[in-house]
Order: sequence, then C-alpha cells, then structure tokens
Amino acid sequence: MGYAKREIDCNRVAKSKSPLAQGIMYGDLVFLSGQLGKNPDTGRLEDGTYSQTSRAMENIRQILDSIGLGMEDIIKTTIYMVDMSSIAEVNKAYSDYFQAKLPARSCVGVAELAGGAVVEIEIIAGR
Repeated sequence: MGYAKREIDCNRVAKSKSPLAQGIMYGDLVFLSGQLGKNPDTGRLEDGTYSQTSRAMENIRQILDSIGLGMEDIIKTTIYMVDMSSIAEVNKAYSDYFQAKLPARSCVGVAELAGGAVVEIEIIAGR
C-alpha cells in the first residue's frame, strides 16, 4: 500500500524564499525542511547563536503544533552550524525545548548557511 505525500504549510513561521516545502507528511513520518532562526513577525533572523537556535526550535514547535504533533514526537534532529565553538549556546537553547527523552541528533559544521544564518535545524518526527 502506497502512502500519499502531503505538504505542510504553517502560517505561524516566516516563509522561505527558496523553492521548498516547510515539511512533508508521508505515512506516519514528518520531515521538516531546515528551519532558520527567522522571526515570523519581521521575517528577519534573530541576533546571535542562542537567539537563532531558540527561534528555529520555536518555529519547529509551531509547525509541529499546526499538524497536531509536539516536540516529544521528534525522532531525529540535524543541526547545521557555521561556528562549532558556539555549541554550548546551541545546546542550551535546544535543550530548553525538550522535557523528557531527547531525539537522536547530528550536529554538522558548515561554511555558510542561507541568508547569513548561523544555525539551521531540520527534524524527522513520527505520529
């Protein structure tokens, strides 16, 4: 039996100018595109690593909430960082969003992110 691929479109977060879906639901799995620390009210990146990480996590929470899921439904995260020496700030903001069991996680250093962001976070969640 094949699953239908459904696009997620949450109006609670800043829209990307890139040609991508915010996320895709496929069967019991949810795949979110990488979220930057953009403020939905201004469309601009927050200042600093901690603030961008926190905003990216809040954007993820808002998108998941729009489809009836929560942070506890996240199975896997991938964090992309421009400056790996800022990992303590990322970890602090990231851990603020989890109350119980943490998802699996990868953290990758990159040379550059879209729009001058310093952090980008993508997730896979399950129903």
